[in-house]
Amino acid sequence: MPPVVKNLLIINGLFFLGTLLLEEKFRINLTQILGLHFYKSALFEPHQLVSHLFMHGNFLHLFSNMFALWMFGNLMENVWGSQRFFVYYFVTGLGAALLHTLVIQFQYSELASQLDAATLNLVLKNDINALEQVATSSNIEQIKGLLSLLNIPTVGASGAVFGVLLAYGMFFPNNVVYVYFAIPLKSKYFVALYGAFELYAGFANNPGDNVAHFAHLGGMLFGYILIKTWDKKRRY
Repeated sequence: MPPVVKNLLIINGLFFLGTLLLEEKFRINLTQILGLHFYKSALFEPHQLVSHLFMHGNFLHLFSNMFALWMFGNLMENVWGSQRFFVYYFVTGLGAALLHTLVIQFQYSELASQLDAATLNLVLKNDINALEQVATSSNIEQIKGLLSLLNIPTVGASGAVFGVLLAYGMFFPNNVVYVYFAIPLKSKYFVALYGAFELYAGFANNPGDNVAHFAHLGGMLFGYILIKTWDKKRRY
């Protein structure tokens, strides 16, 4: 196993264990500290742009990301070398965070425009007691929506992993991927269908869907741009 993939697997596993242990033993919520908050949130810190890539919501979230990283990242690191793969992984991870933040900004602006300045200020301060006094039937949904955007962090390596998946599909388009370990599909079609599904799910914005679909698309988008940039430099 190449070194970057191996160390990413180890680090993500250690962060997950650390999250569980700190919560159980010391009641420290590491997800709130290291997960990525919207930049207008009082909980936002610059380090979260990187640290959120090592945080996961549950074991299934961790396992699915790490399995995909192991499956597709091994080959891509061997093709590119460790240094280029390391750069690619974190550029796509940061690109995913950027696109996700732009989407949150749009949602935030839409909700904030429906509140008066005083109420919006209370939301930004996360003053729940004061908000309970000013909440009405006409603004309660906007207040709840804004509090959700500001207080719920984004976690996971999915954006970077989707970038790796895109690279695999571009470099090995005819390799077969077994969907659900049973359905054979060429990787170029698998990547295209997965990307189309993420785009649909992102715009559908179904209630209860807590997946950052546009972060996944951001990883793929920035991965495509970076690959084409490297390809152009090499060719010319």
